[in-house]
Amino acid sequence: MKSKAAIFEGVGKPLVVDEIEVDDPKAGEVLIKLDATGLCHTEVWYMGGGDTTTRAPMVLGHEGCGIVERVGPGVTALQEGDRVVPLYIPQCGHCRECGHPDTNLCSALDDAYFGNSMNDGTMRFHRNGADVHHFMLCSTFSQYTVCHQESVAKVRDDVKPEAACLFGCAVTTGIGAALFNAKVRPGSSCAVFGCGPIGLNAVQGCRLAGAEKIIAVDLNPERLEKAKQFGATHTIQPEGGNGVAAVKELTGGGADYCFEATGNTKVMQQALEATIYGGGKCCLIGVAKTGETMDVTPRLLIAGRQLIGTAFGGCRGRSQLPGLIDRYMAGDIYVDELITGAIALEDINDAFDKMKQDSGYRYVVKY
Repeated sequence: MKSKAAIFEGVGKPLVVDEIEVDDPKAGEVLIKLDATGLCHTEVWYMGGGDTTTRAPMVLGHEGCGIVERVGPGVTALQEGDRVVPLYIPQCGHCRECGHPDTNLCSALDDAYFGNSMNDGTMRFHRNGADVHHFMLCSTFSQYTVCHQESVAKVRDDVKPEAACLFGCAVTTGIGAALFNAKVRPGSSCAVFGCGPIGLNAVQGCRLAGAEKIIAVDLNPERLEKAKQFGATHTIQPEGGNGVAAVKELTGGGADYCFEATGNTKVMQQALEATIYGGGKCCLIGVAKTGETMDVTPRLLIAGRQLIGTAFGGCRGRSQLPGLIDRYMAGDIYVDELITGAIALEDINDAFDKMKQDSGYRYVVKY
């Protein structure tokens, strides 16, 4: 099958919009016709060389929503016509991680994830007779993509695809960090460092959890205003780029929960320092470049602070993501407010350029 796709050809190069060939799904796989895909800073990070194992050519993209077009042999979880969201963290239900109560990670498709392929080591994408790599089990920058059934969540039919696609990363990662990983308590104080799309969702995750004080920290005053819309009760535009002292002053010594959503290791350290001693939690959400490190003073942890991380907000995609979409449909979760604009696939590079300049929140490609 022919499909229009935006193809990554190397670090620092713009994506090339071209036609590719997409194979039929093999055993356990489904072919999805995507209606929409979101543009995430993870792709900016990858295209800029943030991952030292960069492979090209590759179809990027990991925020998508579409319809199952075909199912491969042995597929039992999905059928043609199902509305779905591809998952960059699968949920097989039978690996060690899936059987553990405290993690949403899944090792069943690790070979595919880290090999940028399908799980048998081969590709379903081809261009001019050559293979094209997959990305994070999703590859949503192609209108037709192939995913393993264990890496696909079935969602309700009546959700708008341009909203549902953002549950593939931004919405779920931010909200889940508060609800599933940090497990924010009602009445607590929270601080979110970085108010891009994921940080805004961490803010609303704290709101959904019933936090009493939610402090948004960002250098951009426009983003701080946006954070109020998502539930922030206080905002800090830190002088000199360091908001630790201001957070401590607002919380009487430190926030019960701090979230970092920038990928900047200096901000990660600030978030930890702004966490209250004696049981406070600092949750790292942002992705630093490969090889970067963060300095941690041991006494911060000895005093009872907890430093944790999150992947996909601790969400088990197949079983928990549909419930988050239900909450969006009920009006509890804000998503439409994140969408800066709908664009054509041909405009994808322009949209990424705007994102690099911190212009807008989420651009969504509508196929």
